[in-house]
Amino acid sequence: MGGPLRPGPVRGVAQVVAPPPRPYRSEVVRTYSPKADEIERAWFVVDADGLVLGRMATEVARVLRGKHKPTFAPHMDTGDHVIVINADKVVLTANKAEKKRLYRHSGYPGGLKSRTYAESMKRQPAETVRRSIVGMLPKNRLGRAMAHKLKVYAGPGHPHEAQNPKPLEIEHARARAS
Repeated sequence: MGGPLRPGPVRGVAQVVAPPPRPYRSEVVRTYSPKADEIERAWFVVDADGLVLGRMATEVARVLRGKHKPTFAPHMDTGDHVIVINADKVVLTANKAEKKRLYRHSGYPGGLKSRTYAESMKRQPAETVRRSIVGMLPKNRLGRAMAHKLKVYAGPGHPHEAQNPKPLEIEHARARAS
């Protein structure tokens, strides 16, 4: 006989208490897992002109991952395609462009190289924005599949007009005028 023992009505005699009944099968809620053919992917375009880099990157990573959909599953790629234009006009707050540094290592002793975000944005703005967004995705093959759906361009144009991308407004990422 399993179950916790509680003192019974007679002093010193233990009484076995039955566990609560399990719910009926009709009351059990099943975990939804979308099938590959059920996933519908949309295309969004983000104009990064005047947007704060980190706030924009978190929102774009959320859309790439698919967390904005009711069919989100953490083990599947349910996200949408995102095109980021005007990556060269993205803003970093609190003087981070001059203070914050990007590091990379060649793998050899003494092979650590660094540069500021301002230098990186001047040299290759699209790659700097892309790495900021990809850094917020999972670090596995699922994250790499999500990163393939991200397209970043430094200028105002992009070659994906045939996909009819919808604008993705990220108003909370707009930099305040100071």
